[in-house]
Formats: sequence, C-alpha cells, structure tokens
Amino acid sequence: MSSEEHILVIPESVIASIGVIDGFEANVDRFLKPILASDQLSFQPRTPMETDPSFKQLIPYVLLQWTEPDGTTKLFTYTRGGGGGETRLHAKRSVGIGGHISREDAADGADPYATGMHREIAEEIHLGAGYQETQEGLIYDPSNEVGKVHLGVVHRFVLDSPEVHSNEADLAEGGFVSVEELKADIEQLETWSQLAIKALY
Repeated sequence: MSSEEHILVIPESVIASIGVIDGFEANVDRFLKPILASDQLSFQPRTPMETDPSFKQLIPYVLLQWTEPDGTTKLFTYTRGGGGGETRLHAKRSVGIGGHISREDAADGADPYATGMHREIAEEIHLGAGYQETQEGLIYDPSNEVGKVHLGVVHRFVLDSPEVHSNEADLAEGGFVSVEELKADIEQLETWSQLAIKALY
C-alpha cells in the first residue's frame, strides 16, 4: 500500500456548475457550501493531483491580523523556505497560513476541512492568542501551474494579541508587518497574498 498523502479535491466541473471564480471571489457561501456538501469530494493521491487541473485541491488560507494600540493593522507574514511545502512557491513572501486537507483529517467522523485547517495552523505556527474567525472569500488563480490545481479558502483571524511564532523552518522571517508596508512591496508577495490583500484591505 502506498504511503503517499491523499488530499481533498473537488472536480473542476462541480465548481464550474456553480459559477466562475477568477482571482478573488467574495461570495464564499455561494461556492463553499455546495462544494463541501458535494458527493464529488474525494481524497486522491497528491502527486497526480499536482498536475491535473480537472481537480482542484481545497486549501485553507488563514490571514492572521493584529491591530496595534495606535490603530495600525498588521498581518503575520513570512518567507516560504525550503522545507516540505510547495517547492514552486519558495522564496516568496506570504500572509497565508495553511495547506492541504489530508485523508487522516477525516478520521473518527471529524469534519475534514475544519480539522485539516487547524492541524495545518498548529504545524506551521504557535498561535498563543485568542481570535475571531471569519471566512472572507475564495481564491483561484489559473495564471500559473500552482494556481491551476488549487482553490484557496481565505479565512481571517482577528487576534487579541500578536502572540504568533513560526514552528517550521519552512516559515522563515515570520513576524507582523503593517498592511501599508505590504501594499507598498506587494510584488514581493505570492499571488494569493496579493489577491487577498487587494480584496480585503
């Protein structure tokens, strides 16, 4: 039996039957509710899925927002390193925490999407702050090979304190940066981060 990771995917045809996502889509419920309720959701071997755009891999993409006492809004940002993540994104700055939903996230009847999101957060960072969570939108960017096979679900965590630390070497130079600074240097960010910041800030 293969030990390859099996990840949560949805056929592109299911998304197309709901509507078109191009860039950032703010109407989360219109798409995500039917996707997560679909009997077409399945866990497939990761390697073939990385090059098969007829399936989209569902990826939680969590923005960690902290507002300083002076009112400056900041996002946790990091540089993708050379660890076990998506090698095609290395050396890009990112404001999104998250990753694939794995077959193991569905154990014991758990909600695989929510379980996988929180597992990925716990693997990538130590989050010591309380927070308010909202789902903000979906991201689909077919302009590159990574984007063609992934569908991002953007979550915003508004934190009570800036208590966040990277857990992985893959998340280098982690820290809070003001939204204004990120906008000024937006070309240094990966595409999903650019789309999320432009849509939400």
